[in-house]
Amino acid sequence: MATAGSYLSHSIAIPASIPRHSCRLFWRDGQRLGFTIRIQNLSVKTVSKVQASSVFVVAQEEINASVRDIPPLKSDLLSMVAGLDRGLLARESDQVNINAIAEQLEGKCGPVKLGDSDSLQGRWRLVYSSAFASGSLGGMRPGPPAGASPFTLGQVYQRIDVFAKELDNIVELRLRTLWPLPPIVVEATLAHSYEVIGDNVIKIVFEKTLVKPKEGLEQVPPFTLPQLPEFLRPSAGLRSGTFECTFLDQNMRITRGDRGELRIFVMA
Repeated sequence: MATAGSYLSHSIAIPASIPRHSCRLFWRDGQRLGFTIRIQNLSVKTVSKVQASSVFVVAQEEINASVRDIPPLKSDLLSMVAGLDRGLLARESDQVNINAIAEQLEGKCGPVKLGDSDSLQGRWRLVYSSAFASGSLGGMRPGPPAGASPFTLGQVYQRIDVFAKELDNIVELRLRTLWPLPPIVVEATLAHSYEVIGDNVIKIVFEKTLVKPKEGLEQVPPFTLPQLPEFLRPSAGLRSGTFECTFLDQNMRITRGDRGELRIFVMA
């Protein structure tokens, strides 16, 4: 058992290459035998040395339990959102239950540190947005009512290029037509630039909208929607938004938007 006199005044730095939220030091008789990972929600980069016969900074059993909890929680979350049409069919009880599981995952993961890593890179498919439960295709922002819109919503993706600092929201829209005409299908890409602020906040700035006709209309070339002249365009501040990445691994990402939206993505 360590006593107050066992603690030395200096400290040892955790290497930057080791995730800060996953560090554990092991000492025996004042000698560092090495370290393995995981200190949940660690807010400093150093851990004081302890001179004692056998001291564990964090109980390994608790660490292993946390790691083991993540896959079943992810499975539960995906099961809950299945059949809710990205949230358009979600009832209030669905929203509460989904948010509760998401919060558990966020707690097990610990703070997300984006930094200069390429962990965001790729094409992510939206499986749930709490904003769609408002009944508007615009979510928490102005948009047409889902039921009254001439469009039906197809797949929604978010494509992130961490090297070019580009984030594109890609939406498939089906325009209803009179029978016997087939629906008109287009893919709209809302192109944004982005930057990471702090550890896990992403700021996006809208740049342009690219429309690509599909399903029988491929002969029509893609086109960019007209924009206002530069001197009439809203400032970047009015074309921007932010969201916080609160859970991230190789195949799932959870974000919290600046208007309270909970969004869940899986790697496509």
